[in-house]
Amino acid sequence: MSFLVRAKQKVSKFLKSFFSKKRSRIGIYGPPNAGKTTLANRIVRDWTGDAVGPVSEIPHETRRARRKEDITITGTNGSSVVIDIVDTPGVTTKIDYNEFLEYGLEKDEAVKRAREATEGVAEAMHWLRDDIDGVIYMLDSTLDPFLQVNIMMIGIIESRKLPVVIVANKIDLPDAAPQRIRSAFPQHPVISISGMEGDNVEELYEKMTEMFG
Repeated sequence: MSFLVRAKQKVSKFLKSFFSKKRSRIGIYGPPNAGKTTLANRIVRDWTGDAVGPVSEIPHETRRARRKEDITITGTNGSSVVIDIVDTPGVTTKIDYNEFLEYGLEKDEAVKRAREATEGVAEAMHWLRDDIDGVIYMLDSTLDPFLQVNIMMIGIIESRKLPVVIVANKIDLPDAAPQRIRSAFPQHPVISISGMEGDNVEELYEKMTEMFG
């Protein structure tokens, strides 16, 4: 083998190694009002001082995927991961405009929100099929995790062989039962946090550097 060929192979190997160190695009998925945007804001604020978007008690406040790029998360052992966070609309099997009327919205606005939320779910699924490298799946730990939408979504994530961390959120609430989520999905790591209060988010960051690095 000539010197020139060996040199080209070394350069090729170096370039391949260099460019393979790309950012991981991490989607935050889960049902409506599980705390996805609250967590996205906390991650971005903790590591960049910025934010992703507004939160609300009204379901489907996030009706379009929102992305924040180039976030470096560092673990206690010094390992780090560079990610893009994608905050996705709440995924559900049914969106009814009457649900928004219960929060005092006028019918026209409720219908508009329901339509936008439906389009947002389709967009979130497109991201999951084509553009996501890993998933944080958010669940409200005060609610039953054995819902059709959760079983369906975890199945889709598994079929794509994506790394996933399940987050049992809202452990600051009296009815929180994160052990139910661990029982529902024992095949995946489950981290219990309060996205609102920041409880135990350091453990989540450690797991993110491990799973998505």
